[in-house]
Amino acid sequence: MKQKNCLIWGASGQIGRNLIRKLTKDNFRVTAVTRNTHKNGYILKTQANPGFIDIVEANIFDIEKINRLTQEAQVVINLIGILHQNNKLNSFENIHVKFPYILSKYCKQNNVEQLIHLSALGVEKVQDSDYAKSKLNGENAIKKNFENTTILRPSVVFSVDDKFTTKFMTMLNLLPFFPLYYKGQTKFQPIFCSDLTNIISEIIKKKIFSETIECAGPEILTFENIIKELLKLINKKRLLISLPNFIGKYSSIFLEYFPKPIITLDQFKILKYDNILSNKYKNQKDFNLDSTSYFVKEVEKYAHMWRDGGEFSKKI
Repeated sequence: MKQKNCLIWGASGQIGRNLIRKLTKDNFRVTAVTRNTHKNGYILKTQANPGFIDIVEANIFDIEKINRLTQEAQVVINLIGILHQNNKLNSFENIHVKFPYILSKYCKQNNVEQLIHLSALGVEKVQDSDYAKSKLNGENAIKKNFENTTILRPSVVFSVDDKFTTKFMTMLNLLPFFPLYYKGQTKFQPIFCSDLTNIISEIIKKKIFSETIECAGPEILTFENIIKELLKLINKKRLLISLPNFIGKYSSIFLEYFPKPIITLDQFKILKYDNILSNKYKNQKDFNLDSTSYFVKEVEKYAHMWRDGGEFSKKI
């Protein structure tokens, strides 16, 4: 069988790196696209054996390179996304809407066999969030161009390389208290990164086309549950304070001006809505795919780095 070339945009993120390992192990050749080869190239090189990976530097505005790269690919995977906007170029509109539209256009033009696009769970119901609206608009833009697109909507993705559990464990090390927005009752179905990349790999191998698939972990946890479990895992005790909504709103407005904001106003709005399977769409189980990794069991494998004496521990 001819070796397929998988083109991965957003290859240097936690999902991309994990996916490269899986695909190359299964004899796929990967072209990994990153914005900065000097910063990310040496990491990406370690994710596959020589001869199975090409590393390309490109950005989402390089139309000629997008066209050329899709000409050489049978499978295209878009993992690019941001949680908050930094500037006019690095905006939700550019990254979540315009780039997927351009990418899907060239996938169609160059007869790509399969396009897989990573969106987010629950984007349809979060009408007051710019992030969610841009994700939904991006899905619709892709569908106009390329009918063979498979759209994945995962819940929060966690791993040792995430910006979710690691950020919260760092904050729990530094702060004597921790704020709970919406009383900490927002529900999540966090999915382990390795489970999600297994799902993507199987979608490619089984040639699953033209679907919108929700992806979630095996358990439902409230935000308060998650924080309490993280505290246990790093052996810390902190005061959890339920903030009134008006204080949460104005504190998020203030915090979003920080270089690396803890929370933004847009993220505060998203927290009003549960991030769990809607049952309006198919999920991974409908395709005999599964996610079996439990939150505490997996985070326990790397939480020691935030305990006293660990690499990221801080005393207050």
